[in-house]
Amino acid sequence: MIYRLLAVNIDGTLLQSNGRLSKSTKEAIEYVERKGIYVTLVTSRSLPSAKKVAKALRLDGYIVTHEGAVISNAEDDTIYVKRLSEDLTADIVRFLEGFICQIRLVHEKFSLANKSKLNHNMMAKTVLSSGDPVFYSHQFVDILSDVLLEEPVSPPKMEVYFEEKKDCMDAKEVLEKMFEDIHIIQHNDLRLDILPEGVSKLNGLLFLGEKLGIKSSQIVAIGDNMDDLEMIEAAGLGVAMGNAPNQLKIASDWVTRSNNQEGVAYMIKEHFRKQQPIEFLRKMNIIK
Repeated sequence: MIYRLLAVNIDGTLLQSNGRLSKSTKEAIEYVERKGIYVTLVTSRSLPSAKKVAKALRLDGYIVTHEGAVISNAEDDTIYVKRLSEDLTADIVRFLEGFICQIRLVHEKFSLANKSKLNHNMMAKTVLSSGDPVFYSHQFVDILSDVLLEEPVSPPKMEVYFEEKKDCMDAKEVLEKMFEDIHIIQHNDLRLDILPEGVSKLNGLLFLGEKLGIKSSQIVAIGDNMDDLEMIEAAGLGVAMGNAPNQLKIASDWVTRSNNQEGVAYMIKEHFRKQQPIEFLRKMNIIK
């Protein structure tokens, strides 16, 4: 099989546990790009945060951000965006304010969140290490629902960080019954991402592939978390990181090394070294 698009998750995949991008990973991405492979990032991060990583990799193409809700490039040429409506956002916020949690409305240009005492270490670490660049505005308010009455917001994604595991579970159960137009992703025992219905990493990747004229069978997808499961199953070659949960590894076609062992670089060397450059394949009429 000839692969034409490489889709890579960021956290736990491209980046090591210390948040750094290794030299060998950068070199591997450059190597595969020189072969004419389109490289994209598919991430739960906001657009500004993902653009920071794309810049470090010298990627100037489109990237899939906000769990698939926003697809844009370094020049902010957005080809796809799907949002939670203003009314829906306000209703969800009012419901969630009944729990001890931080609610973060993640727009592509700013984030708006309620102030919250972060008593749980995992919660504090997650919220305060978002990876967003300094020019991405973070605003914290006392009562989020009051602010939305004056200034409604229609975000592509909402992140919710809970103090207690039971609250997270209960909120997810009730939200799924109350609202039909949302898609909920549970990242761990304390975090939910709330997205517009139909939004996912897979659907964002398929949209980009269609725009580029690339079939799903010609895509290599690499990830480490359960929100990567659908795109790994649908890709022509689905790759799980060595640090991924067992369920993801079982669903994948290939398991590479962990992110701390430069698994992305290892996978690229193993699978792309024998593939001829796309330009050469076109000249030989092997692909169109």
